[in-house]
Amino acid sequence: MDNDYDTIGETGLLFFGKMTASISHEIKNVLAIINENAGIIEDFTFMEKKGIPLDSERILGVAQKVKKQIQRADGIIKKMNGFAHSIDEPVKPVDLSKIIEFVTGLSDRFAANRGVTIEIEPLETSVTITTRPFFLENLIWLCLDFAMDVAGDGKSVKLIAREEENSAIIKFTKLKGLAAHHSDNFPGKQEKTLLEVLKADLVPNQNTGEIVLILPKEIAP
Repeated sequence: MDNDYDTIGETGLLFFGKMTASISHEIKNVLAIINENAGIIEDFTFMEKKGIPLDSERILGVAQKVKKQIQRADGIIKKMNGFAHSIDEPVKPVDLSKIIEFVTGLSDRFAANRGVTIEIEPLETSVTITTRPFFLENLIWLCLDFAMDVAGDGKSVKLIAREEENSAIIKFTKLKGLAAHHSDNFPGKQEKTLLEVLKADLVPNQNTGEIVLILPKEIAP
């Protein structure tokens, strides 16, 4: 059991570190753009001192770009704040659709770097399960990370959530490269440990090109 706790701790730290590093990179990009536009405003002041008339439309354009980046930074900070608070309560009810959207949002930069598009099929009705939010986010990320690796030529991963009689499922579909994937390392030790903690099951299906994550509707605290 100690080894399981060690694996959970290591996996959680890796997940937290990877996501916070990505978020900080996004913030740095925003600051770089704001700094670039600050330089343009500075150029305007030098031009004005030399008697060159200021172009109000250009100044407005720069101001709008800065405002857009501030709004972008606000969204990034809210995402980081939500991620940090996902460890507040060990077990609680969560909206499956929202948690999927949240993890895919965290994964946007990784998907863009791989040239993979992530799609989410909208749910007609909300699906609520009682689970361990941080561990579920971690497991969804590991599944999505693997799915992006086996997306194949389609360069697309689609997530589909469904409620069943005694469970909820998340499908990672359109994995055109899954059939050619012969490795036995997925699910690996990290995934298996999280599956045990979440009382969940994971079924890769090479024939249909999908991975199915099966979650109980409720786990005990």
